[in-house]
Amino acid sequence: MGCSQCCTHESTCVTAVPVFKGLPVVDLQLIQKVTKSRNFLKGEYIFREGDHSETLFVVKKGLIKLTKTSAEGKEQIVRLLFPGEFFGLFSLLKDERHYMNAEAVGESDTVICSIDKNDFLKTMEHNAGLSYRFLLALNDRLYEADESVGFLGLMEVEQRLARALILFHDKLNEGNGIFSLPITKKDLASYIGTTPESVSRKLLAFMSQKLIAMNGRRQIQILELSHLKKLGEFQSEWEQK
Repeated sequence: MGCSQCCTHESTCVTAVPVFKGLPVVDLQLIQKVTKSRNFLKGEYIFREGDHSETLFVVKKGLIKLTKTSAEGKEQIVRLLFPGEFFGLFSLLKDERHYMNAEAVGESDTVICSIDKNDFLKTMEHNAGLSYRFLLALNDRLYEADESVGFLGLMEVEQRLARALILFHDKLNEGNGIFSLPITKKDLASYIGTTPESVSRKLLAFMSQKLIAMNGRRQIQILELSHLKKLGEFQSEWEQK
């Protein structure tokens, strides 16, 4: 299990979450006082499908994958969560069990901050601005989910891979378009709905087209960001005519 003692990240957990920006100082201090944090090693679960919790979770450091497991035991990555993003809100607000697994997949320790349901809702009740921002955040989540179902199912593998690389670039860019793949090729294949072999072939194709360069198995440099973004765009048959 991860580190259960209080760590040193609570004071910055709240300020790292975009939805909390602009809160009155009093509310920020209240949330900071009731925020806890834990370290998780790669492969450890924050919660599993079917678990119950009354907690809002925030990614302070590292990477989380949310997954569903089929009756045959096959895992499908539903969403990747980067620093500053929150999760567990469905179980918290609906008082129901989690319908997905949340697993730490970062190469280094993952730091997760948590806020108890009662403390979180108390702040929401006294701050209309915060409630509104959470509604906007949930609306964005719904839009992204609709887009994934509506577009990704119609896209070719290379389009889905291009979109994933752009996501990693936007979240992890170290400068000059360089980043390290935050997940294994197996997980990347699960994320975009293909096989690891297909991911490897498409990466080689992107390299031959000079869209990207790779140093080793994980480090990637995007050479033609605009071209990669164009490749990742969805176009209907009507638009292509």
